[in-house]
Amino acid sequence: MNILILGAGGREHTIAWKLKQSKTPTQLFVAPGNAGTAALATNLALSVTDFRAIKQAAIAHEIQMLVVGPEDPLVHGIHDFFLADPALKDIPVIGPQKAAAALEGSKDFAKQFLTRHQIPTAAYQAFTAENVEAGYAFLDSLKAPYVLKADGLAAGKGVLILEDLDQAKTELKNMLLGAKFGAASSRVVIEEFLDGIELSCFVLTDGKNYKVLPTAKDYKRIGAGDTGLNTGGMGAISPVPFADATFMEKIHSRVIEPTIKGLAKDGLPYKGFIFIGLIKVGEEPYVIEYNVRLGDPETEVVLPRLQTDLVALFKAVAEEQLDSVSLEIDPRTATTVMSVAGGYPEAYEKGHEIQGLDHDTDSLLFHAGTTLKEGKVCTNGGRVLAVTSFGADYRAALATSYKTLEGISFKDIYYRKDLGFDLN
Repeated sequence: MNILILGAGGREHTIAWKLKQSKTPTQLFVAPGNAGTAALATNLALSVTDFRAIKQAAIAHEIQMLVVGPEDPLVHGIHDFFLADPALKDIPVIGPQKAAAALEGSKDFAKQFLTRHQIPTAAYQAFTAENVEAGYAFLDSLKAPYVLKADGLAAGKGVLILEDLDQAKTELKNMLLGAKFGAASSRVVIEEFLDGIELSCFVLTDGKNYKVLPTAKDYKRIGAGDTGLNTGGMGAISPVPFADATFMEKIHSRVIEPTIKGLAKDGLPYKGFIFIGLIKVGEEPYVIEYNVRLGDPETEVVLPRLQTDLVALFKAVAEEQLDSVSLEIDPRTATTVMSVAGGYPEAYEKGHEIQGLDHDTDSLLFHAGTTLKEGKVCTNGGRVLAVTSFGADYRAALATSYKTLEGISFKDIYYRKDLGFDLN
């Protein structure tokens, strides 16, 4: 089976690695891919939003399934593009259509969906440049800290959590009137701050049936103790120790079920992954956000725990027969630690050779920002390499990942050494 994966990060390398384990013989293509995917697939030098070039590649390589990694092509309608083209319409796409992808493409749309279907979430209001004064008044009605979210896609950087009211008003003005996050902040959602511990829940749906994948917790901040700037993710742990059976039942009944039913009720076609960002407040789950694809670096701990054939799962999604497939999960804990370039998430260098990738290790190495240069694997992004390990618990798994990282080096390598600090 010829499968094309869109994306270039650790998520896409992990998806390719998992698809290669299938009993179904597969030929993989990844666009644009990285040095890791190059060992498993044929990399294609294409932009994930160049739909015409993707069409040409799909025809040239006789693609039989498209798996969409990142959110951009989904929000811009890659699934609809395939459905509307006679040459592509019979190729199954793993990822929702544009209307449903607005769950990630617009924070306001997502909050309206949550409210309409009575799914627990923080109180909120949305504002534009025309009613910025009303935004100031809403901030006056809230208690610190203040949460401001750019409505559109902002590469994970469009959320501000501020302690000072005057600063919150200034940032609201910067977002709405100063285009701080470009078009993404032409509308801003202000919401009530929820105090708790976060986790992620992943659901695979064919539009009617669904399967719940393992929970995970990721670590966004660059510094120890969750300090410093936000990143794309510095590591992840699965399963989440505090998500016991009672709490998971609440997630099922109060969040997952009404989400799937809400999509059907609202006529939002969905075949693919739903990433539900949650926060546990006391003993109750609240939805922070939806993403319409797998998370990164959560994919690097969730998919390795999946023992079910991923090609078979994707086929079942395409055929709306997901209820006929049983999900088998490795009971062990998986952790991943992300190594990053010095200076990330601000200015950083690329093009440095990575040493130690050929050492024997008990870990899985998933490439995030790498490229091949004269036959050598070199850094090509801020987040460079995810090191995933199994263990009886997260401490044992992390110990293995850290041991593996001691044998890997590139210029100014950095990684957090305190993952799991908040789980003690």
